[in-house]
Amino acid sequence: MRLVVARCSVDYAGRLSAHLPLATRVLMLKGDGSILIHSDGGSYKPLNWMSPPCTLSQVELDDDQTAAGVQQVWQVTHAKTADTLVVSIFEILHDSSHELGVDPGLVKDGVEAHLQKLLAEQIEHLGDGHRLVRREYMTAIGPVDILARDASGGAVAVEIKRRGDIDGVEQLTRYLELMNRDPHLAPVQGVFAAQEIKPQARTLAEDRGIRCLVLDYDAMKGVDSGRPTLF
Repeated sequence: MRLVVARCSVDYAGRLSAHLPLATRVLMLKGDGSILIHSDGGSYKPLNWMSPPCTLSQVELDDDQTAAGVQQVWQVTHAKTADTLVVSIFEILHDSSHELGVDPGLVKDGVEAHLQKLLAEQIEHLGDGHRLVRREYMTAIGPVDILARDASGGAVAVEIKRRGDIDGVEQLTRYLELMNRDPHLAPVQGVFAAQEIKPQARTLAEDRGIRCLVLDYDAMKGVDSGRPTLF
């Protein structure tokens, strides 16, 4: 990635025309060919940009540009649409390049897979005497997140969501219907577990005999959230 801080003006021509008058800005040239033009405000959103695939070329200055004090002109052209972004640079204040390598992508914390892993490791959140049978117990319509046994040996099917809504309750209901046809499992108790359960989902779950469990993700990770854990 190349980062340039420069006094520049910018002109965009394509499906619409736009002009940024002369000011000091950050020009971000990325390895995929894209360019983003940032000011010192506006949070993450650039003032203007050109998405890949595109190419950058340096244009030869004419007499008028030289007389106006322009030092360089960059023209960025989109490969598919022929839209152009022309950056007229009057002064470069900073110019550096950095090799960032391959980015692993965004890793979300607190997703359902993390909750499933933590609950499997801390199966006692289901109640005293519970033990884990397995994660991702396969049924004919997909895997239920956790299969456990309670203190008396009864089967417990747990469906985990970050935010529990009616669709999640319906999903667990379908799993329970299939699992209760298996004489080795029936009767199967259902537990709907989530960090937050919507009132309508709780009402539906309880009407169908499904127990609701609110998970405190921070507490399960060993981080004090300051919030009580509800069951």
